[in-house]
Amino acid sequence: MTREQIEQGLARLAPWFYPFDFGNGLQAPSKIPAEVSAIFETRLEMIHRAVDAHFGARLPQIACLDVGCHEGFYSIAMARKGAGRVVGVDVRESNLRKARFVAEALGLSQISFRKCNLEQLRAEDIGQFDLTLFLGVLYHLENPVLCLRNLAGVTRELCIVETQVIDEVEGSTEWGAREWTRPYQGALAVIDESDEFFADNEETGSTPLALCPSPNALLFLLQQAGFRKVEIIPPPPGAYEQHARGKRLVCAAYK
Repeated sequence: MTREQIEQGLARLAPWFYPFDFGNGLQAPSKIPAEVSAIFETRLEMIHRAVDAHFGARLPQIACLDVGCHEGFYSIAMARKGAGRVVGVDVRESNLRKARFVAEALGLSQISFRKCNLEQLRAEDIGQFDLTLFLGVLYHLENPVLCLRNLAGVTRELCIVETQVIDEVEGSTEWGAREWTRPYQGALAVIDESDEFFADNEETGSTPLALCPSPNALLFLLQQAGFRKVEIIPPPPGAYEQHARGKRLVCAAYK
C-alpha cells in the first residue's frame, strides 16, 4: 500500500488500540495513554524471550495461533519475527477488519484472520499449532476452564498466557460436613464488566461476566487443562508497572 492508502485506512478504521508502526514515521494513533501503552512492549519482550528459548532456529517452520488477537498486534509481531504461518482469531469482526488491513499494508502474506469464539475453538476445525498466544484475554471470560482446555487442545508445544490476576487467596473449606474439608487452589474473582460490555467496548469478553484468577489458580487451571509444565516468566527491568508489581503475569505453558 502507498502511504496515502495507509493513512486513509487508518482514518476509516479509527479508533485504534495498538500503535502499529508502518515505517517512515507513520503510526496508528493509539487511544491508549502513553503510561499504559508500555504494557505492549513488556509483553513483547517476555514473549520473545520464551519463544527464542523454546523454538530458536526452528521459528520459520512453526505455526502460531493468536487467540483473542484483537487488532492483530502480536500476530503481526510473530510474523515479523519470522514465524512460518500465523493465524489470529477473535470474537469481534470489527477487530479483525483492522488486523487484516494492517497485515495487508505491511505485506505479511503468512498471516490469516478468522472470527471465532474460544468456547467453540476445536483442533478438528482449526488444526493444531506449535505456539499459541493468549494475551490479555483470560480475565475477560466467564468460562475460563473450558477455554483453557480448548486452548490446550490446539497447542502442540508452547502456549504463552498473559493475564491480570487478583491478590492470592488460599485456605480450606468445609466439603459436605464440618469435619470434612478441602484446600482450595487460589481463587477466581467474579468481575462485572456490564458497563463496558454494553457500551460496546471492544476490549471486553463476549459476555459481561468475567472471572479473574489469582496466581495459584492460574497455574493450577493451566495444569488441569492439559499443560504438563507451567512457568511464570519474570518481568524484565523497566517492565510495565503492573507486571513489575505482579498484578499481571505472563506464563509459559508447555505440552
